[in-house]
This record gives sequence, structure tokens and C-alpha cells, in this order.
Amino acid sequence: MKTFFNLIQEVQKPGRCHRCGGCVTFCTAINYGALKIDDEGKPCYDEIEKCIECGLCHAICPEIDELEEEIRRRANWSEPMGRVIETSVARATDKAILEKATDGGVVTALLLHLFDRGRIDGAIVTRQTGPFQRAPFLATSREEIIAAAGFFFDTSHGMKQFSEQYMTYSSIEEFDPMVKKGLKRVALVGTPCQINSVRRMQAMGLVPSDAIKLCLGLFCSGNFVFGEAERAELAELGGFDWAQVRKVNIKDALLLHLNSGEVKSIPLNDLYAIRRYACQFCSDYAAEFADISFGGIGAAEGWTTVLTRTPLGRASLADAKGSGSIEEFDYKQNASYVTDALASVRGGSAQKKKNARHIRRGHTPAPVSLRE
Repeated sequence: MKTFFNLIQEVQKPGRCHRCGGCVTFCTAINYGALKIDDEGKPCYDEIEKCIECGLCHAICPEIDELEEEIRRRANWSEPMGRVIETSVARATDKAILEKATDGGVVTALLLHLFDRGRIDGAIVTRQTGPFQRAPFLATSREEIIAAAGFFFDTSHGMKQFSEQYMTYSSIEEFDPMVKKGLKRVALVGTPCQINSVRRMQAMGLVPSDAIKLCLGLFCSGNFVFGEAERAELAELGGFDWAQVRKVNIKDALLLHLNSGEVKSIPLNDLYAIRRYACQFCSDYAAEFADISFGGIGAAEGWTTVLTRTPLGRASLADAKGSGSIEEFDYKQNASYVTDALASVRGGSAQKKKNARHIRRGHTPAPVSLRE
């Protein structure tokens, strides 16, 4: 049976680790806590002697094909980019959400609607920890969900925060009914690799995936490192001053909205130098295993392209639309808008799959030692 040591050899050393945090999430919640996330966001041994070599961390890794057919079957996956029940272009109706949102604020509006209706009791999101920086966070109030809205241009270290919260809450749930309720119905907002990891845990019936009731996926061109050197490089490339940046967004290019109203556009191809190395191996652009996938590509400024993929996702979105929390674009103004939006997402998906195939064909894993 393969273990975390094999993950180091097969995934980390070749640079394919997406740092989704799935292996550490599972080990911390169920096992003895043999693994941890280091200061750079990379899974590693914490205390190797605690590892019971169950092999489950290896099986749930998105870079390992062991469960690929099973999660595809469970998701009714189909070519070219997973199941799509319905496509829409939508936005939140709350102006305060729109003001804070990256695109149309649909994810935030949907989470608030589900929270207010008592359909979820919390959401795993990312919240701001510094200028254009974010960290995973378990939001359990309206205020925390709203605070997480918007785009922060930095890499997230996956689901470690949830594993810690779940472990704490689970151990004291008999003493605190409110906390017990808070971890039974959780929505996860994540990148494709994070959702892939959760789906693998769900396929195997592993805690803490039993608490994840809804997966909301974000279109993903890649995750980026955004240190001081990277910011300086981007400022020079785009000819702007970061002090003047009001909002950052990614569609088919990096868009920087300045206080003056001007929008600077930097082609995604120019961002490869600051994109995390492992992202070049990822072929999932459109969060193919989510209940609903979201992104700005294909939609006008202030709107979100939305792909519902499961009956649960479709029902959740329809309920929010019915309540007036979310509105759809008036397609009478442009009958081909939705078709064009879907074509844009398919284009982004096809390009990412092509790039990943090209990289994988020419990539040979290097040998590794445990201490590297």
C-alpha cells in the first residue's frame, strides 16, 4: 500500500502538488495527525512516527488516478468538461454585495441565501489577511460570509483551517449544540483541485467530507504567488502603481481596476512566471466536480457565468433566484449570450487541458529522499 512517502516521490518532488490540503485535512481529522502544512503551504510530515500507513492520503490526492473513474461516475461526468445541466449569466441583487464582489457576487449571494434559509450552517471560504492576500476560513455568520467576498491575488493553502475546526468542534459537540449544528451542513467554495480532493474523500466515506453538503467551484486559470518581487514585476509590466489599484479580477486576462476608473489588462500568458508551478499540470479549469461552477469569463463586467452541474446545485440556485437574491441577465437583449458564455468557458477549459497534456508528456519525475 502506498503512503504519504509515495506522495512525496510521485507528486511533491516532480512539482505536481497543488497544495489543496486534502491529505492533511484527512490525517488531522481522523488519523493521529502525522501530517501538517508547513509555512509555505506544502503538506509534510509533522511526526512521522504517528503515521499508521493507511494509504488514504495517497488515494485522495487529485494527482493520483486511483479514484478518478469512481468520482467521474458519481458526478455523471461527461466530455468535454464535466456535466452541465444549465448555464446562466447572473448577479446578486444586493448592491452592497455587488460593490464588494469580484464579478457578479453570485457566490456570496447564494451562500447568504442558503444560510438565511437554514440550508447551510457555515461555509469554507477565503478571507482577506492582508493587501491582496487570503487564507482559508470557516464562516459561520452573515458578516463573515460577506467579509469573504472579493478577489485577493495570492495563493490559498487549501483546507487546513477546516480540518482544525472540524477536529475541535467534533470533540466538543456533545457539550455545545450550536457548534454541533454548525458542522453538519457546510458549503465549500474552492478551486478545482480542492473540490476534486473532497469528492475523493466522499467517494471513500471519509470524515470530514461528510459535513460538506455543497461544493461551489471557481473557474481557475492557476493559483499565483504574490510576494513583493511579483508585485513589482506586475507593476512594471502593466505600468501602474499598486497604491492606485482598487480591485483585481481575472477573466481572459488579469484586470486591474484603478481608482481613476482606468482598467489595466495583462494577458494571462504573461503571468506564468508567477503562477504556482504545479498549476501547469492541472487540466481542470471549470471545477468539473462541483455542484455549481462560477467565474467571470464569458460575462460582462459585473456579471457571473454560472454552470449548474448537479440537481442539488440547480435546486439551490433556483431557490436563490426565486427569493430575489440573484437575478439573471435579460436574455431578450442578447439571445446568444448564454451560448457564447458557455463557449468561452469551454474554450478556457480546452486550452488548460491542452497545456496540461503537453506539460505531462515532457515531464519526467526526479528521484527524491524523505528529508527533502
